[in-house]
Amino acid sequence: MSYMALYRKFRPNTFEDVKGQDHIVTTLQNQIKSDRIGHAYLFTGTRGTGKTTIAKILARTINCENPKDGCPCMECAMCKSITAGNSMNVIEMDAASNNGVDSIRQIVEEVAYPPTEGKYKVYIIDEVHMLSNGAFNALLKTLEEPPSYVVFILATTEVHKIPITILSRCQRYDFHRITIDTIAARLQELMDKEGVQVEEKAIRYIAKAADGSMRDGLSLLDQCIAFYIGQPLTYDNVLKVLGAIDTEVFSRLLRNVINGNITDCIGVLEEIINKGRDLNQFVVDFTWYLRNLMLLKTSEDMEDVLEISSDNLALLKEEAQMVDTEILMRYIQVLSSLSNDLKFASGKRVLIEIALIKLCKPEMEQDISALNNRMANLEKKVENGVPVVMAQVPQGQASTPSSAPVKKEPLPAAVPEEVKQVSSRWSTVLGKVPANIKMYLKDVTTITVNELGELVLIFDQPVGSERMSGDFVNRPEVIQEISSAIEEMINKTVNIKVEINSSGVSSQESKTDVRDYFANLGIDIETEDN
Repeated sequence: MSYMALYRKFRPNTFEDVKGQDHIVTTLQNQIKSDRIGHAYLFTGTRGTGKTTIAKILARTINCENPKDGCPCMECAMCKSITAGNSMNVIEMDAASNNGVDSIRQIVEEVAYPPTEGKYKVYIIDEVHMLSNGAFNALLKTLEEPPSYVVFILATTEVHKIPITILSRCQRYDFHRITIDTIAARLQELMDKEGVQVEEKAIRYIAKAADGSMRDGLSLLDQCIAFYIGQPLTYDNVLKVLGAIDTEVFSRLLRNVINGNITDCIGVLEEIINKGRDLNQFVVDFTWYLRNLMLLKTSEDMEDVLEISSDNLALLKEEAQMVDTEILMRYIQVLSSLSNDLKFASGKRVLIEIALIKLCKPEMEQDISALNNRMANLEKKVENGVPVVMAQVPQGQASTPSSAPVKKEPLPAAVPEEVKQVSSRWSTVLGKVPANIKMYLKDVTTITVNELGELVLIFDQPVGSERMSGDFVNRPEVIQEISSAIEEMINKTVNIKVEINSSGVSSQESKTDVRDYFANLGIDIETEDN
């Protein structure tokens, strides 16, 4: 007899064997017990969560001659016939390969004939979202008012592709992703039956890699057992078969990134490649590792949420003290973008090396997260006593001896009218500030002058917005750069105030722009272009 895969060999035959879908199993059993069986069901959810399995169990139960507590007896002729796939009462159709109108018309014609044995004719249409529009239309009337002896069970992984006219005619059941604990317990139970020794750590890693799919978990376990046939299955063996990487490697890589050791980071990548690990999986797993670290750092109650061992948890707690949350978020953003690029890239190694260099050298980027990373690195160097080298004076410029610094005479403060002139020449100010500051100043929504004669920059920044320009400009060092640019223009000092409007209502609806202020006086202000 040919070998049967684990997911086929141990496919549940009764509702009691189904794991992780208690909300659906209980509802269907109650319907069967109370004889309230629906005429059309829609099972939706990710792959490997039990849609087709429960559809077959439901078909077996409602045709069973001696059902017990809403479950099939598995002993009568109907149960045996349906289980063997010989029953004419249960018709399975794969809509991926039978998606035309003719296939549905054949079903409509067959529906007119009652079952030759048993109580119900059950039509199980898998991947129903693959049906054409014409096929859906042909199914509508029969699906709404089928004969009393017909039950339709539609299964799909992409419910959003099904017409609303079909959805409204079915009882919808959403299958949940199965938890790691449930998958691990089921795998261990089946391995005990098979007499295969598997480390608990290996079982949990396979359950995690299954990503909520019991079928995927069984397939991965089957693959690992086949590679090490007749041997106990260890955690290291599972990593080798699945092309995965131990968390110790991620810990070492993260510490090198934090310290800016590009050579060591490339060395870790070289080690991963030489071991034949999958680079896409490496990026995904490293991102997940950083996610766990971020959750642990943002809350003290996350230990129960993280699916990791106590040893790895202690390692994460140590690393949580080494890096700020904002920097971790930047790392995750860079790796997430990298993961998308790798899907269609031929030179994956080069892209990963570039990403690692970006993580180690935040000065290569100009966004806020990179700036935060750079500031944190400088602060760390200062704390450790490492001298920070300042920018050198260009050749041809005389440097001022430190022993005799040049005293700069304080400039007089600008009067309100002069501040208003500055606001009217805002484009000139933008031309004098550094490029990275200019990029964020362009997001200023309104420029006003308050009663104290201060130049007020208002940023419309609703809660949850991705671009935080107002927060960046409100930094003391940024305001100083803007003040210096204005002083160069008018030889006067101007106080600058930044206001952030997070109400969601445009600031221009509640504040008067300085141009409107002069327009009301009958004065037309011309602004300068860059």
